[in-house]
Amino acid sequence: MKNFALMGAAGFVAPRHLKAIKETNSSLLAAYDLNDSVGIIDSFYPKAHFFTEFERFDRHIEKLRLDKQQSIDYMTVCTPNYLHDAHVRFALRNGADAICEKPLVLNPWNAEALIKLEQNSSNKVNTILQLRLHPSIIALKKKIETESQDKIHDIDLTYITSRGNWYYASWKGALEKSGGICSNIGIHFFDMLIWIFGDVEKSTVHLMEHDRASGVLQLKKANVRWFLSINSETLPKEIVAKGQRTFRTITIDNEELEFSAGFTDLHTESYKNILNGEGFGIAKTLKSLELAYDLRHAKIASLSVDVHPFVTKKLTKHPFKK
Repeated sequence: MKNFALMGAAGFVAPRHLKAIKETNSSLLAAYDLNDSVGIIDSFYPKAHFFTEFERFDRHIEKLRLDKQQSIDYMTVCTPNYLHDAHVRFALRNGADAICEKPLVLNPWNAEALIKLEQNSSNKVNTILQLRLHPSIIALKKKIETESQDKIHDIDLTYITSRGNWYYASWKGALEKSGGICSNIGIHFFDMLIWIFGDVEKSTVHLMEHDRASGVLQLKKANVRWFLSINSETLPKEIVAKGQRTFRTITIDNEELEFSAGFTDLHTESYKNILNGEGFGIAKTLKSLELAYDLRHAKIASLSVDVHPFVTKKLTKHPFKK
């Protein structure tokens, strides 16, 4: 049984990590969050120690480290994006392997610094890239690998996950803290596409707003039109009519990639791989980190014939932006 500590216990994604820790027969010894709305812990580890002050959490982790019978083996990091770098470093300094939610860091040079720190440590940094474990995605990768190297696919990626006004009052709505929409909701898809269809050869950005972003990627084996949004007004009418607030679709050469099922257990699968020494290290996430950084700093291009059709959709209102 491995011992875990969790940073960011009140966050949106924390329950998936709590479930994964439980389902891998591991133990949660301590958790930390500035917010004390963490009753979800009772469903998994009611005896875990909880702290709302980092200094007290730090002291407790140090005590555990000095206790050879109960030291922390893994530190799970689910804190706001801009804190991932510091908290991964905290894990390594305390002799624990890190398991970090996406994105690992916001700037590529921070990842390079973590690689050097990891090399001087006896511990490892693991990042969550759960789409690489999805059966449909794995099957697609195997299919693409058997094709002619000269074949170029046409791909449309559309991902809309509606968020209310609270989003802009939180750290998620602050570009310097979240990295913006490409880092916050798009990076898993960018990683998946690069993993399957090869490196980015050219990138064009047609739209980069606080609530929407779109562009075209030329990968080694695919041309990708992509559109990301947290604005509910960008949802297709048929989705709104069903009362749904999320729309996710990927078409490859006009054929839908079905991967809507099978998401619920991917964090547990990620943990199983990590505990078996097969996690995704820092180097695996570098290309998607670099792309997300480049996208948010790119010059906006004029609309062209290959623009994603959702870009020109007229909106009646814009949500509050902090």
